[in-house]
Amino acid sequence: MISDKGFAKIRVILPLVLVLSILSIQLVKKNSRMETDLDKYMPQNHPAFQFSDSAEARFNIRDGVLLAIESDSSIYSTATIQKIKDLSKRLAQMDEIDPSGISSLADADNIVGSDGTLDVKPFFRRVPTSQEEIAALREAVRSNDMVAGRLVSEDETTALIVAEIDDDLFSQEFYQELLALANEFSGPEKIHVAGRPIVEGSMAYLAPKDMKKMVPIVILVIVLVLWFFLRSIRATVATMLVVLVSTVWTFGLMAIVGIPIYAVSTMIPVMLIAIGVADGIHIFHHLKQVQKSNPQTEKTSVIRTTIKDMWRPVVVTSVTTAVGFISLVTSEVYPIKYFGLFTAFGVMVAMTLSLLLIPAFSMVFGISPIRQKKSGRNQPAMSWLVSFSEGANRRPVLSLGLTTVFILFSLWGISKVWINSSFLDNFEKSSAIVQTDSFVNSKFGGTSTINVILDAKSPDTFKKPEVLTLMSELQNTTVSQSPWVGNSFSLADYIRRMNRVMHSDSAKYDIIPNDQNLIAQYLLLYEMSGDPENLWKVVDGSFSTANVTLQLKSDNSKASNEALAIIEKYRNKFNEHGIHIAYAGSGYKALIFTELILEGQIKSLLLSFIIVALLLGLMFKNVQAGLIGTIPIVFTAIVSFGLMGWFNIALSTTTALISSIAMGIGVDYAVHFLERYRSEIREGRSPEKAGILTIQHSGKAIFGNALVVILGFLVLLFSVFPPNRTLGILVSLNMFLSFLGTVSVMYLLIRKTKLFTSKGGRL
Repeated sequence: MISDKGFAKIRVILPLVLVLSILSIQLVKKNSRMETDLDKYMPQNHPAFQFSDSAEARFNIRDGVLLAIESDSSIYSTATIQKIKDLSKRLAQMDEIDPSGISSLADADNIVGSDGTLDVKPFFRRVPTSQEEIAALREAVRSNDMVAGRLVSEDETTALIVAEIDDDLFSQEFYQELLALANEFSGPEKIHVAGRPIVEGSMAYLAPKDMKKMVPIVILVIVLVLWFFLRSIRATVATMLVVLVSTVWTFGLMAIVGIPIYAVSTMIPVMLIAIGVADGIHIFHHLKQVQKSNPQTEKTSVIRTTIKDMWRPVVVTSVTTAVGFISLVTSEVYPIKYFGLFTAFGVMVAMTLSLLLIPAFSMVFGISPIRQKKSGRNQPAMSWLVSFSEGANRRPVLSLGLTTVFILFSLWGISKVWINSSFLDNFEKSSAIVQTDSFVNSKFGGTSTINVILDAKSPDTFKKPEVLTLMSELQNTTVSQSPWVGNSFSLADYIRRMNRVMHSDSAKYDIIPNDQNLIAQYLLLYEMSGDPENLWKVVDGSFSTANVTLQLKSDNSKASNEALAIIEKYRNKFNEHGIHIAYAGSGYKALIFTELILEGQIKSLLLSFIIVALLLGLMFKNVQAGLIGTIPIVFTAIVSFGLMGWFNIALSTTTALISSIAMGIGVDYAVHFLERYRSEIREGRSPEKAGILTIQHSGKAIFGNALVVILGFLVLLFSVFPPNRTLGILVSLNMFLSFLGTVSVMYLLIRKTKLFTSKGGRL
């Protein structure tokens, strides 16, 4: 507690807070940056990511920007083919794009054979102008499976240009250049821009805009609700000042330590504003009670008495809320880890400012006088809540029975919860980026990829006919059995193509030849005739390790898992040849990402539950109180995840926050309720009278707290990202359930266990 001398000087807090806030704003403007590169979301020392990174470097695996040129009839016209060539050249001139990483009909290799020799040449050197030349080009593409369906759609209305880039080269400026380029070349053809870098880049562009839109809305909503409950402009301003300053300081700290802003980080302001006002609500509500009880007491004594009475529950509720968030540091997923860490910091700042800034503000600007109620309005406060709580207490079998049914129903739903790290699912189905991605997926093999790395260690393993045949079988089976796998590519495709063209382009020779020496000759001829750099994307120089690329029509985790399940059936067959199967690429990293989300959720839930129970037990010096206090949040967490399962809501980097939010915020209601109930018991009141007074006093503040948080999180319904809207609904529901659980089930258990009475526990 603050000493008398210190309390008198508390006014100096205001200018100090102002100076630190200005410095924080300057730091945020100067040092903050947005991060949406999925690779930067993951622990770099994780074995799966380390292997993937090494494989990506070995085979030059990079995500690509996709430009699809759509024609109303056919791409086989002089004007459209010229446009494909010109677009490819313009892309090659961009600083972010390596010219060797561009694949299009204009520069793709066409493996052909003539007079017993193998030749690799482009499909055309100059754009065909006559009908004969165009017809010859069309036939050359149709007969080449390495291009048909990959760079030209099967219906021949769309051509694809793939421009590979490194992850750290994508920027909003580059994205705008691509869009401008597409717009320049549009007409009569349509130019579609898609690919994983585009999706990640759009997240970087939209997330800050989303935050700027939502923060003013949540401020307006919270201000209105605060004024409705506190009925004081001064109290409302002081409470809002606390949460706004805590938000600014949180982002200032992120800027100081160099932590980037992830997409999920943009929700921190909404979180802190909605959560941080709780302390102010309880402090000012108690201040009114002190004023009513001591109407003649001067301002300083009222404020001091209020802080003396409230510092304990404010500290404990803030610490338990922070614990709920800080437990997320157990996650290996960086956005979740840092979200938890810095939100916890913001909560503790809000607590400190509530205990210092609110008194300082009240000392300087005064406190609102108590308004006399009009005649006819002297009925007991929160009578409806008293009736509800006492009703639950009088019907314990019904109350506990309904609670048990809800829990069992929810546990069944939890078994249906699935994990998803899809970036595309962050956008509206009707959005341009999703529609474009869907269009490209409908025309080609897919915009998402998984790389299957086959490692044999022994040189020349991938020149063996039986190994290449097994590789080709793996590709065909995966494509045929999974609707999500649109295409695949590997060394086997090269060998089949070379075998066919060396046999007069006969379709019956579109197979792996049963002669290792012949395969070796084909490969030697290709290295001599073509660009060997293309070959090294599917096999290493010693032919001991190979890369099979699967194209998926969705970045959804279910699609990736389904494809991998088919591949895993071939593991034993490859083991027989001394070949180990492993995975790489952004698609596979996304799957590991989902596993880490689930693992982090389990750890954070267990950790936060244990710490919260211990804190409550220590606060009330009663183990039973600690356990009873966790009942509402455990119930809420179970119901929340159950609803996710029943409504097919995936666990993602956004929705993974639900349990920690529910655990951290929901326990506040239990703390304030238990603290007030214990105080009433200590005053010598009966359990029934203590319960009624607790509901009338703390119940009103808890209800106001819950309503503020609910309305604050419902602001997320204005977000452009569907997962954010889902989070807003689920958290709001959680807070409502925590509130009901506190004043019903928890209150029932308090009464039945005779908690805080001479027989039921320590006072």
